[in-house]
Amino acid sequence: MTDEIFEIFLATPPGLEETLLLEVMEAGFKRPETTGGGVTIWGDWRDVWRANLTLRGTSKVLARVGDFRAFHLAQLDKRSRKYAWGDILTKGQSVKVEVATNKKSKIYHAGAAVERIERAIAEEFGATIAEGLEDADLVIKARIDDNNVILSVDTSGDGLHKRGHKQAMGKAPMRETMAAMFLRACGYDGHEPVLDPMCGSGTFLIEAAEIARNMMAGRARAFSFERLATYDAAAVQSIRDAWQTRPSDQRFYGSDRNVNVIGSAGENAARAGVADMCTFTPTPVSSISRPDGPAGLVIVNPPYGARVGKKKDLFALYGAFGDKMRAEFKGWRVGMITTDTQLAEATKLPWLPTEAPIAHGGLKVKLFRTDPL
Repeated sequence: MTDEIFEIFLATPPGLEETLLLEVMEAGFKRPETTGGGVTIWGDWRDVWRANLTLRGTSKVLARVGDFRAFHLAQLDKRSRKYAWGDILTKGQSVKVEVATNKKSKIYHAGAAVERIERAIAEEFGATIAEGLEDADLVIKARIDDNNVILSVDTSGDGLHKRGHKQAMGKAPMRETMAAMFLRACGYDGHEPVLDPMCGSGTFLIEAAEIARNMMAGRARAFSFERLATYDAAAVQSIRDAWQTRPSDQRFYGSDRNVNVIGSAGENAARAGVADMCTFTPTPVSSISRPDGPAGLVIVNPPYGARVGKKKDLFALYGAFGDKMRAEFKGWRVGMITTDTQLAEATKLPWLPTEAPIAHGGLKVKLFRTDPL
């Protein structure tokens, strides 16, 4: 393992970079800066491991492992063969290369660049080249920009939203990483109750409960960095061992009109170790009631009409939600994720000005927020 400092890229859906930056700064990573689609930091392999294990909002952690100039494919081939792949890769792993290039570079054919780099890795290092990205043990990403070839390795593997405990999902699931960022953007810090009246498989509430107890985001999963030559199992275990959870008696309330997803939400919460904090009930929006105790946050990811439900049928749903919030949830803040400003306005809630739209499953969504009602 080396203590060398290098650039680390923390990916997030475009539109959530500033929210991720807040989490990264809070976690004490060095030289954090937003860039398109994520946040860059500088650190060593310990920082790579800690980012994967502990950050809730990043979807991938890419470690920049080298760069060189290449003006044509023959030069790319030659310099790829000279790269010390054994410093990063281990024998017996299958590898796949992804290339992104642009018009500022003389090498503009990504497919041809992939072939050259993969052949170099196979012939010089002896690695097996995987058929596709899903089959690869390790993925190398090469970005060719202004004739600079920047090499990074995906140290996460499966997207970091896969915490390791959700087995059952609803029709249009919210990724855990996005849920964590939306909770943060709504000012949630683990010290208030949260209610989700369209909770689906329970993502928002499970994430909120884990934050309340300061549970390590990646505690229940494996990572690609475990297959790299730089992996130090003892050092990674020391990061896990040093992590401290905290007691919390906060309560989290989920309801949904779909009885089946309510059962799944409870099972997911049990696997995550937060079932004792969560209450799930099969209740339509129009019948929810304010929980006893202090005010907190209502957060909801209702149907948008794009995938689940038809838009004209949704105005009544959004209106009923708004009526319920105004009538019974004085003092609570509301956060809503939707693609459609007209639907959000149908709630008649006093929304604050919205930020830039956020990429979510091929759609652009916005977070609508209120101050305490």
